[in-house]
Amino acid sequence: MSNNVFQKSIAATLGLAIASTGLLYTISSQAQGGATAPVKDPTVMSPSKSTGAAGKPMISTPHSGGMSQAGTAPAKRVKKTIVDIAAGDKRFSTLVAALKAADLVETLSGEGPFTVFAPTNAAFAKIPKATLKKLLLPENKEQLKKILTYHVVSGAVLSKTLKSGEVPSVEGSNITIKVSKAGVMVNNARVIKADVKGSNGVIHVIDSVIMPPAAAK
Repeated sequence: MSNNVFQKSIAATLGLAIASTGLLYTISSQAQGGATAPVKDPTVMSPSKSTGAAGKPMISTPHSGGMSQAGTAPAKRVKKTIVDIAAGDKRFSTLVAALKAADLVETLSGEGPFTVFAPTNAAFAKIPKATLKKLLLPENKEQLKKILTYHVVSGAVLSKTLKSGEVPSVEGSNITIKVSKAGVMVNNARVIKADVKGSNGVIHVIDSVIMPPAAAK
């Protein structure tokens, strides 16, 4: 056997011995540590990041606005309905209670659009307590419904488009609007805050409860 062949034989034998020793050491270490994961082939490289066809990282990293890097659309903010806005404002707790008593919550949560002249708690407080209590009774639901729908106009009417004149309410009777430099009046009520926008219309806050002609008699 030539010296060159002999050296190659020794090198191959040593390489096999070293590989076997490494394998035995790995198996022994896993047995002592209780690991059950399979031994990885040392010739296979594990990339630290997944790559696309062009070799570019495809990491989904959240960021503000627009589309994420992974192409996921951000969650859309859902606007509140007129009823949601009223229910979330303590100033309208009496109005919300009246809407529930009149079974109008579902109606005013619908597609609309509606314009609601919404009386505050202070506005309802101008009505005698006994009268208000009586209106909220089940047997007076139809009368209460007429009063509340008298505060509603079809369509979303913003303050900049309000004009003096009569406007038909959902109840059927007309509301008298008066626009001046002093502000906007709805019958005998003053608009104290305008253009509270919801997903199905707009709210104009008023300081008094307005009554349809039939109820006022």
